[in-house]
This record gives sequence, C-alpha cells and structure tokens, in this order.
Amino acid sequence: MTKISHEVAQFLVRQGCVIVSTKDNKGYPHSACKGIVEIDDSGKIYLLDLYKKNTFANLKKDARVSITAVDEHKFQGYCIKGKAQIILRDKINPVLMKAWEDRITSRLTQRVIKNLHEEKGHPRHPEALMPRPEYLIAVDVQDIINLTPQHIK
Repeated sequence: MTKISHEVAQFLVRQGCVIVSTKDNKGYPHSACKGIVEIDDSGKIYLLDLYKKNTFANLKKDARVSITAVDEHKFQGYCIKGKAQIILRDKINPVLMKAWEDRITSRLTQRVIKNLHEEKGHPRHPEALMPRPEYLIAVDVQDIINLTPQHIK
C-alpha cells in the first residue's frame, strides 16, 4: 500500500465528491460520483456508496479502482489507483457512518448558506434526499498520480 501525503489527503477530503472508476463486464470504464468519508493514517480511503448498482457489481468482479479529484480553480488534481474492498452496511464501523452523516450535514448547511446569499444552485436540497449508504468501499492505495501540469507545479 502506498502512503498518501497529508497534502494529498486534505485535497481529496476537501472535494465535495470524487469520480470513482471501475471496469464493467464488457471492459469499459464506469465512472460515478462518490463522497470520501475518511482517509486513515495508513492512507486507506473510505467511500460510502448509496446504491448497490454498477459500481458494486463491477467491484465484485474486479477490485481495481481509480479515484479522480480535481480543483478546476486551482488547476490541481490527483488520480489514485488501488484495490477496493466491499464492506456491507451491517459491517460498517459506526464511526465511519457518523463521519458520513456529519459530512452530509455540513454540505447541506453550506448549500443553505449559499442559497441565502442568492447563489442559487439546485432548487431542492439533494443531500436531504439521500438514502442511507448501502455499503462502504475501502481502497488500499497503490499509486498516486499528480494531474497538475508539470509547468505549473
């Protein structure tokens, strides 16, 4: 497992969502938005998935995954490659579930504040409509690719 630097971990956690890519049964990439719940001291990344659909089916067949996050304003980003493990809802550590609930509450609060400042986004509050997560994706990082162009670093 590759250790994630504090800088990269903080960058990933600051993003509202990341793109998680898996490979479907025909060999095509499948990408979906997921929220990072936590990155532990060993560098393992934890993401919760609200649905048992394409990502779940793909991970059951092939545990290889990539996680991509970009900050367009800062022109910075990372692609994390690793192996995922599926942890079903009844086996999820309650501390991670609480961390997810706290992140959703924070996102909802930020959306309400932006709406009060008339920075209208989505007309409803999608975070309030989210179902409880179906499973946890725990990713052991194997490679970190800095997407920032070399001449900007």
